[in-house]
Amino acid sequence: MDESGDSGRPQPGAGGTDPAAAPDGGKPKRPADPGGGLLMGRPFGVPVYVAPSWFVVAALITWVFGGQLDRVLPELGGARYLVALFFAIAFYASVLVHELAHTVAALRYKLPVRRIQLQFFGGVSEIEKETETPGREFVLAFVGPLLSLVLGGVFYGAMQFVEPGTVPGVLLAGLMISNLIVAAFNLLPGLPLDGGRMLRAIVWKITGKPMSGTIAAAWVGRGLAVIVLIGLPLLTHTGALGGGGNEGIGGVETVMDALLAAILAGIIWTGAGNSLRMARLREHLPDLRARTLTRRAVPVESATPLSEALRRANEAGARALVVVDGQGNPKGVVREAAIVGVPEHRRPWVAVSGLAQDLTDGMKVPAELAGEALLDRLKATPATEYLVVEETGEIYGVLSTADVERAFVKAMARPEA
Repeated sequence: MDESGDSGRPQPGAGGTDPAAAPDGGKPKRPADPGGGLLMGRPFGVPVYVAPSWFVVAALITWVFGGQLDRVLPELGGARYLVALFFAIAFYASVLVHELAHTVAALRYKLPVRRIQLQFFGGVSEIEKETETPGREFVLAFVGPLLSLVLGGVFYGAMQFVEPGTVPGVLLAGLMISNLIVAAFNLLPGLPLDGGRMLRAIVWKITGKPMSGTIAAAWVGRGLAVIVLIGLPLLTHTGALGGGGNEGIGGVETVMDALLAAILAGIIWTGAGNSLRMARLREHLPDLRARTLTRRAVPVESATPLSEALRRANEAGARALVVVDGQGNPKGVVREAAIVGVPEHRRPWVAVSGLAQDLTDGMKVPAELAGEALLDRLKATPATEYLVVEETGEIYGVLSTADVERAFVKAMARPEA
């Protein structure tokens, strides 16, 4: 399943991809470790985490599958729960294979993958960039369900070599069915499922507009959420999903079915909305230009009193201060928060050098940077202010992260296409 948007969104049934094209909350920063639970390993260099919610669903699967085993293999006794726990672990291993398929495809297309997380309703592969073509988008989405189908076939083939009605036979049958359900569910044509990304790719190819594909797939996803909310309990109680007709209506099973349907519908609806929101943001990313967001700055030498520096800035109509050496070369950017923290009566006695952040190469931003390239540059070197320079190295001004955040908020507030 896929959601295009902020990182860490859950995926019903199994996994998919999650391009996190913008920093969380609009803040240009990159954590040293994405976190997200218990680190299990780094296949292909991508960290795999198990979220705390996984242990809840593993316990639930163990309890439910253990009850089914009691009817099929009553001679197991209490050992049936050990078998059921093995099934839960094996099922999530299958989900991990589904996610690794997305990850390998993303790495093949040189798209960075932040992490894989196994969680309550499956897994998520957090891919940090969007694909460049609808064809790659389709392949990236399809490989997950394809691997689940292949695993279903592998387990079916293995069933031919074991006795039906035995522990290996029941486990293999359960894994075959669960992988086929995962594949079928994720192929439904609505975001945030993998099938939704495939539909998005098709509409993108036809219209030439990725946003049109996102809108179509997201609204289909919202329709699927309504169908799941209403249809899943009805299918269960009419026996279409192996239920016992109307026998359990009004009991615990009815409540559990309705709760499961509500959770799945909520996840799908929210994921579709997030996909629309992030697509809208990406559509407006080219409007985020370093040159237009930059504050005009005045150069001051390190020994200049803060009061004098502010006077020069006010006269020039500038909103930022850059500390320079005797030759006019920039050495630091005076932090806005530090200026605010100095009482007015002390400003004639405080030199700007004590309020400046020393410049590093990563804090020098070309004035022509825009969109994702600008965000990537800011994320690579987290800071509160950056020096914006022309191609010649001449000082253009100072870029504040606060201004970038406000630009994000403004972009997010625009009406949906």
